Amino acid sequence: MANTDSVGLRVFSLNCWGIHYLSKHCPQRYAMIGDLLSKEQHDIVLLQEVWSEKDFLSLKQKLASTHPHSHYFKSGVIGSGLAIYTKYRIHDTFLYRYSLNGYPYMAHHGDWFGGKAVGLAILNIGSLTANIYVTHLHAEYCRDKDSYLPHRVVQAWELQQFIRHTSAGADLVILGGDLNMHPQDLGNRLLRTSTGLRDSYSETAKFDGCENGMTLIADNPFISQKELSPFEKGIRIDYILFKGSSKADIYCDFMSTTKGSVPDHPFPYSDHEALTAELRLETRTQIEAENDRKAISQDAAAEKLAELVDIVTEARTEVKVGLHCAERMRYTATRTGVMGLALLFLELAIAAVPWLALGAEQPFPRTSFYMLAALCVAILVTTFLLYIFYTMELKSLQGAEDQMRLAVGSLQERLRGFPLAQPHSSQRRPPEGLEPSAFDPEE
Repeated sequence: MANTDSVGLRVFSLNCWGIHYLSKHCPQRYAMIGDLLSKEQHDIVLLQEVWSEKDFLSLKQKLASTHPHSHYFKSGVIGSGLAIYTKYRIHDTFLYRYSLNGYPYMAHHGDWFGGKAVGLAILNIGSLTANIYVTHLHAEYCRDKDSYLPHRVVQAWELQQFIRHTSAGADLVILGGDLNMHPQDLGNRLLRTSTGLRDSYSETAKFDGCENGMTLIADNPFISQKELSPFEKGIRIDYILFKGSSKADIYCDFMSTTKGSVPDHPFPYSDHEALTAELRLETRTQIEAENDRKAISQDAAAEKLAELVDIVTEARTEVKVGLHCAERMRYTATRTGVMGLALLFLELAIAAVPWLALGAEQPFPRTSFYMLAALCVAILVTTFLLYIFYTMELKSLQGAEDQMRLAVGSLQERLRGFPLAQPHSSQRRPPEGLEPSAFDPEE
């Protein structure tokens, strides 16, 4: 390939765990992160869980000479936690907040209070237009009984939609962040298959870091074994994903992660490990792009479509599980509210006794009467708010399920447009467990 230009690009991503008063050694760790970024001088820095704008501004001041351009994405009660620092001028930004992000009454988890979102920054790298995305998805608190899985699947669905619809004119796409998903989790497969994004760890020519690219490891002193259960050594949930276009190829020559401890410091940068990917961009001519497009076989394209049908169908099934759960919770809130209302009416009836029976005294002590009334009102207000919340959750889940149904129908229609596979071709075989009828459009 006769490339006319080649550009190196170093991308850094880290979940900073920057919750003041809750995260350990927060000011010291931010100082360490600032020193690291000043020294390494990455081209693009993508940070998550920078919950305080003061911390963002402090890093911005410290990195003014090495990363003159930056942006902080604001969202939710305490912010999105997303920030980007770069050597390249930022021409435009946009933030999309996920429609589902946990439950407000699960305050000890805290995800609902952070406006989990995906941030987009558009840069010009030489003659190429780059769409840079940074995101943070809902955490997984229990692998065996993950009540947040439907929310995380919907977030992954919205993330891939956002990337596909905003990157049409981009020459290269880079996504960095804490996806809170293992490499083979449903949401991860949905994201990568639908967008064509490639994993730096899987694509790199050389790697230096934790075993299997893990980014949450047992050797990190901020991590408890309970958080990793049932994985003893650690898990990989942070990623740098990328893809090129007809105008540019992109390769990962080297990738590294931190390994828990930091030399000359008593603690790590964060509870997550930092990722660095050294990417190489190679522009190509229109003729080369056309030749590559022709080289893609119909069998390979059909195989990819069949895989995507299978994945979206699986995601749709998971969303339906979330729908049934939300409907059940809304029914429970409604029933509890009706009971509270009936109790309130009963108390009002008792309160009316002295007026209906002249000379009768109040049968209950006044203090108990008022406390019971306060309890009834609290039940009514709480159940009303929960009813509203579960209704909003239902509508978001129903919207995602409708979109997935349309997508599956469209993909199946495209699959029928391919010629029948030859008997010797094994690539056109439907994925294991996918019945032939699944290729038919739904009513």
